[in-house]
Formats: sequence, structure tokens, C-alpha cells
Amino acid sequence: MAESANRFSLQVSLGASAPSPAESIRRSPAQLWPAILSLVGVLFGGGLSFLVQTTVQRRTERNDQRKQATERSEARRVEQLELLREFIKAAQKAERTAEDRDDSETWKTAALDVLDELWVCERMIHVLFASKLHELARDYVKALDHVIWQQPAEGSLWDHLKAPKTAFLKEAREELKTAAAP
Repeated sequence: MAESANRFSLQVSLGASAPSPAESIRRSPAQLWPAILSLVGVLFGGGLSFLVQTTVQRRTERNDQRKQATERSEARRVEQLELLREFIKAAQKAERTAEDRDDSETWKTAALDVLDELWVCERMIHVLFASKLHELARDYVKALDHVIWQQPAEGSLWDHLKAPKTAFLKEAREELKTAAAP
């Protein structure tokens, strides 16, 4: 023990000091590599975690957008079907009104009411459907309006309504097929 104390006093007396941090790094590269590898691992893991979270978030957002678009499309389709059903019912009432013409006040009131309902539906078709279907609906309403107030000059009431009615229904079917396609 006396010998180690002498060595320490010898080092202190010779001016030897404790090693500096730079010297300890140069002296122990084996101790430095695990720290560097650990830091690289943390950076790599953090970057990979960020990439995965970003990718999952984007995919979730796209799926949500796709789901919302599908829901809006289905809601629009239901609205269109309901409007077509309402228009066809009003057109049927108009046909019956034209067929039952008797020029009484109650008949005129009923005719005006059914025509108002038809024109409102026609305008909603203009809002919810393509212009081609709107044009055909307008032609059909004009034909119905004509047969309600005037007896067709040639042929029967049904002959006068057949072409615009068939054209409208055919285009409505095509429009719904297009709306249903993904």
C-alpha cells in the first residue's frame, strides 16, 4: 500500500493529471461504438415509426373520403329515385285529369294543382339530373299540359303522350344506371 501511495504522489508531483474527455475517447473506441449504434437505432426506429404513422393516417383519411363520397352518392341516388317516383305519380294524376275532363270548377282546380306539382318536379329534375333528362321531362310536362287543356287534334290522348313519356322513362332508366355505376 505504501508503494501505491508513492506512485500516486509521484504522478502528482510530476504534474500528471486525470485524462481529458478527448483522450478517453481516443483511448476507448470500443466504448464509443455501442453508444453510436444505439443512437443510430433510436433515430432509425423513430423515423420508421413516423413513416408508418403517416402512411396509416393517409390511408385512413382516403378511406374516410371514399366512404363519405359513397354515402353522398347513395343519398343523391335515393333523392333522385324519390323525385322520379313523385314526378311519375304526378304525371299519372295529370293523365287521369286529362281523361276525366269536364270543365267544371273542381276539375279546373284539380288540373291546376296537378300541373303545379308537375312543374315543381320538372324544376327539381333540372337541379338533380343531367340536362338531357330535364329536357325530356319538360317535353313530357308540356305534352301533359297540352292534353289537359286541349283535346288532341289527331289520335287519342295516349297517342299524344306516348312518345314523350317513353323517351323520358327510357332516359330516366339510363340516368339511374349511370348513377349506380361505381
